[in-house]
Amino acid sequence: MAGKVVIGSDHGGFALKEFAIKLLKDMGYDVEDAGPEAAVSCDYPVYAAKVAQLVSDEKLGILICGTGLGMSMAANKHKGIRAAMCTNEYMAKMARAHNNANILCLGERVIGPGLAEEIIRAFMTTDFEGDRHLRRINLFDQL
Repeated sequence: MAGKVVIGSDHGGFALKEFAIKLLKDMGYDVEDAGPEAAVSCDYPVYAAKVAQLVSDEKLGILICGTGLGMSMAANKHKGIRAAMCTNEYMAKMARAHNNANILCLGERVIGPGLAEEIIRAFMTTDFEGDRHLRRINLFDQL
């Protein structure tokens, strides 16, 4: 098994969430779906909180809404969360390698499934480089 990931969305990100779940399972990840169960109107902060509470050192998260912006803002309100809204593969790699992001945020209305797959693969397979970046990440707690 490649590892664990928890995923959530709102109604605006539901279709991409379903796509991402299949992709992640095909990649060998153990996927926990934090909801919603259908594409009905719902509040993204609720699902951002659910995923943020389940993310740990052993489990990354993915949040999807219409733009990715609301999810990233809501998730980053939670202690220990470093949610990164990414629109390309390079951003996803740097979010993990330099910022030790633990939640990837995507916008279903901004990117299609092909680009989403590239971003998810980059995020999930890039490791944090530590070293000088760790010193900077530790400063987050002082903000």
